[in-house]
Amino acid sequence: MTDALIDQLKRHEGLVLHAYTDHLGFWTIGYGRLIDERRGGGLSAQEAELLLCNDVQRVTAAVERRLPWVRGLSEPRRQALCNMAFQMGVAGLLGFRNMLSAMQKGRFDLAAREALDSRWAKQTPTRAEEVAGMIRDG
Repeated sequence: MTDALIDQLKRHEGLVLHAYTDHLGFWTIGYGRLIDERRGGGLSAQEAELLLCNDVQRVTAAVERRLPWVRGLSEPRRQALCNMAFQMGVAGLLGFRNMLSAMQKGRFDLAAREALDSRWAKQTPTRAEEVAGMIRDG
């Protein structure tokens, strides 16, 4: 693959950093990457893994930036908060004020109960039970 070809494709395709429909109505991302399965598009498992790793780094940094005290928590408890932020965004995580306050005070049983007393837990009960267990047991 030559740099010239890459430069040419960047110019011709343009960069779009979200999913969009191309001129034929098919879902596309990035530099004209077809992801619409109706036309055989998609991602490889390796590409999905790369996206996941990038997202985990981004979410972890955002959680630690907004809640610097989480650096003092055990790894499973930090993972629990990042898991929640990955699912609902950091803003969604910050809405769990009672849970976060309890965690900051080291009251992990209460924090786990607060996590489970939420619409999030009702919507994703299996995930919520696992995450609450990580909060409780550390």
